[in-house]
Amino acid sequence: MTRRLAEVAKKVGVSEATVSRVLNGKPGVSQATRQAVLSALDVLGYERPTQLRGERARLVGLVLPELQNPIFPAFAEVIGGALAQLGLTPVLCTQTRGGVSEADYVTLLLQQQVSGVVFAGGLYAQADAPHDHYRQLAERHIPVVLVNAAIEHLGFPGVSCDDAVAVEQAWRHLASLGHERIGLVLGPGDHVPSARKLAAARAVGNVPDAYVARAMFSIEGGHAAAGRLIDQGVTGFICASDPLALGVVRAARRKGLDVPSRISVVGYDDSALMNCTEPPLTTVRQPIEAMGRAVVELLNAQISGGSVAAEELLFEPELVVRGSTAQAPRA
Repeated sequence: MTRRLAEVAKKVGVSEATVSRVLNGKPGVSQATRQAVLSALDVLGYERPTQLRGERARLVGLVLPELQNPIFPAFAEVIGGALAQLGLTPVLCTQTRGGVSEADYVTLLLQQQVSGVVFAGGLYAQADAPHDHYRQLAERHIPVVLVNAAIEHLGFPGVSCDDAVAVEQAWRHLASLGHERIGLVLGPGDHVPSARKLAAARAVGNVPDAYVARAMFSIEGGHAAAGRLIDQGVTGFICASDPLALGVVRAARRKGLDVPSRISVVGYDDSALMNCTEPPLTTVRQPIEAMGRAVVELLNAQISGGSVAAEELLFEPELVVRGSTAQAPRA
């Protein structure tokens, strides 16, 4: 017991006497301090006193599909920092192949009586994926916010970068450089953000099926998908992520084609270090700071008992022109 008091007190930055008053339900402690002590108990793995177990923990699940793509750690940093300012503790849940699934994480988070859950890049964006765990959260009235385009009818608020605007910016940039054969490297066919990107591209230009490749979201996926499009004569590439774009650059080089003099490539996200690649990557930047703050505002409004519409907030992206795009090669 003494060790528990000392660890919790150190974690929160208060005296052991204050922690003792919280655990024994005694007055004289502010609500903010009381919540901080309870959150520290949860984080340190201690059971709450019986009389306090009925209260929902001040924990928020942050469920990510991976950490290899730098965009996800970037979102985690912004969202985690904003949660901490509100006295909420983020619990990072990262999926691994053959490891804990998204549904398993939801079960674990429910057992911890979390205050809410944020999903970024999850199964909600894939129409053919299982979605029962989302319905479970809805039935338990757990506050949830989804980051970037979800399937319809899940009933949760979302915060997204505008895929249509992103593709329009990339397309017009490549077209202004004289590229006429513009191809897309996208995610799986049931991936909602990729479907939006494809629809936007076909609204502004000619995109035959032969100029569209599907891939897993990785450098290797981009490399594999790009070869066929290069053979089709595509000179300008619009990619659904920065790792995909780097895979296209690799594929072009393996075919002896220079980037950008022969092949131009536009990524998506403007994740960390894209200005340090060779060549520096032209990409469409997601406004991570603004989106992350909006996510936390929507989540906190629900946690506080407010009514939040199950709508999607769309944020404007920004084209960042660097060294991976240039004038189209002459025939």
